[in-house]
Amino acid sequence: MAVAERAADLNPAFRTEAFIDGAFVPAASGRTFSAVNPANGKVLAEVAACDAQDVDRAVKAARRAFEDRRWAGLRPLDRKRTLQRFAELIRANREELALTETLNMGKPISDARAIDARAAADCFAYYGECADKVYGEVAPTTLENLALILREAIGVVGAVVPWNFPMIMAAWKVAPALAMGNSVVLKPAEESPLTALRLAELAQEAGIPDGVFNVVPGLGTEAGKALGLHMDVDAIAFTGSTEVGRYFMRYSADSNLKRVYLELGGKTAFVVAHDVSDLDAVAEAVAGGIFFNQGEMCTAASRLLVDNRIRADLVARVAALAPRWMPADPLDPSAPAGAVVSREHQQRILKAIDGGLKEGARLVAGGTAVREDSGGAFVAPTVFDDVAPSSSLAQQEIFGPVLSVIGFDGLDEAVEIANGTVYGLGASVWSADLGAAHKVARRFKAGVVYVNCFDADDITTPFGGVKQSGFGRDKSLHALEKYSDLKTVWTRL
Repeated sequence: MAVAERAADLNPAFRTEAFIDGAFVPAASGRTFSAVNPANGKVLAEVAACDAQDVDRAVKAARRAFEDRRWAGLRPLDRKRTLQRFAELIRANREELALTETLNMGKPISDARAIDARAAADCFAYYGECADKVYGEVAPTTLENLALILREAIGVVGAVVPWNFPMIMAAWKVAPALAMGNSVVLKPAEESPLTALRLAELAQEAGIPDGVFNVVPGLGTEAGKALGLHMDVDAIAFTGSTEVGRYFMRYSADSNLKRVYLELGGKTAFVVAHDVSDLDAVAEAVAGGIFFNQGEMCTAASRLLVDNRIRADLVARVAALAPRWMPADPLDPSAPAGAVVSREHQQRILKAIDGGLKEGARLVAGGTAVREDSGGAFVAPTVFDDVAPSSSLAQQEIFGPVLSVIGFDGLDEAVEIANGTVYGLGASVWSADLGAAHKVARRFKAGVVYVNCFDADDITTPFGGVKQSGFGRDKSLHALEKYSDLKTVWTRL
C-alpha cells in the first residue's frame, strides 16, 4: 500500500507539549503555535509556545541533572549502551518518524525514511560507541611531577536546530553532547518541532535520565533568544542563517560569555573544468546538488561555475534534467522533491527569482510556483544562466531550488569567483586532471570540498564552514571537542 494511502492509518499521535525534566508539560503561558503541513497548508497540531519562563525551567532541570551526576557520573560504557538503545528505538520507529518529518516540513517520504531517520539513528549509535573511547593525556613534564590532562563535560548545552533536516541536525548536536556527559536543552525550529518531541519520548524510553534531555518548542525570538541569553547555559550549538547566528554571538556577549558554535549559510560553488570526461554525470550531480531536498540545504550547489568552452552544453543538459525534479505529493514514494517548508519561504524564493530576472539573468528553466491547487508551497526547479558573479542571485543564499550559472575562462578565474562571497561552507571541483583539481581544492575558502563528486557524506568526517558560514564542526570525533573542556591536574610526586 502506498504511503499516501496509509498515512491516515499511521496518523502519528503527535507530542505537542514541551519536554522538561522527564515530563511533557504545556507552556507556562498556555500559548501555542500551529505546526503546518506545507504540502497542503493545513494545521497538523497546536504546539506549546515556550518562552523565557519555560526555557528557564528546562535549563534548571538540565543543571540539576548535570550537578547530581545522574548522567555525567555514569560509566562511559553505560552512557554508550543507553545511546545505542536510543538509536535502536529510532530505527524501530522509523516509519512513524519519517512520516512525521514529511508531514511537518514537506520533504519526500522516501528521503525522510531512507536518509533522515536512518542518519539520525546512525548518529546516536556512532556517538554512543564513542562515549567510552575518549582518553585523557599525561603531559611530558619532569619526573617530579605528574600532569594529567582530562577531557570533561562542560555542563548544560543549548542546541538550536533548523527545519530542513530536523532529525539529523538535532542528532548531530545532541548525540555528541550526551556522549560526553552533558545535559541538553533542544530548541527545534518552529516550522518543524514534531520529530524533536517524539525523539524526547524515545530518549526517555531508552533510559536517558530525567532532566538530561529537554525539548522546548517555540518561536526563535522567544525560546531561542531566551536560551541564548540564559546565564546558566554553558554552550550554544546553532545551525541556521548567518543573520540569526549573529544574534547568538550577541546573546553570548550580553550574558555569561557562553561559547557559541555556528553552522550557518552557504553559497556553494560547483566548479567544472573544460576537460571533464562525462558531462552527463556532471549534469546529474549538479541537478541533484541543487534540487535535492527542494534546494533547502546549506551546502546546495547553488552556483554552477563552468568553463565557457563547455558552458552551453552543460547548461542544456542540466536544464533537461530539471523536470525530473519537479515537486510532487511528498507522501508519494516516487516523488523526487516535495514542498518547501512554508508559504512564507516560498514567497522568499519567488522574490529572489524575480530579482534575478530584473538583474538581467537568463531564465532557462522553472521560475514559478507549481501545484498551487494543492494549497501547498511548491517551487519548480529553476535554472538561470548569464548570472553576474556580483548579483544577488550569486551572492545571497536563496535556500531553494534555484541554480545560478556563471561562466569562467581558466581555473584561476573560477577560484576567484568561487571565493567571492561572504560564505565558506562547501565547494566542488570537477576535472580530469586530478592534480589540478586538488590544487583548486586547496585554494577554496570552504570547510568541505568535493573533488569529482558532490555531497559525499559520512558521520566520520567533520562538517562546518569558514568565513560567515560559521565555525566549529559537527560530525566525526572532532564534534566531541565542542562539548568538553580540558582540565589540567598537577601532582607533585
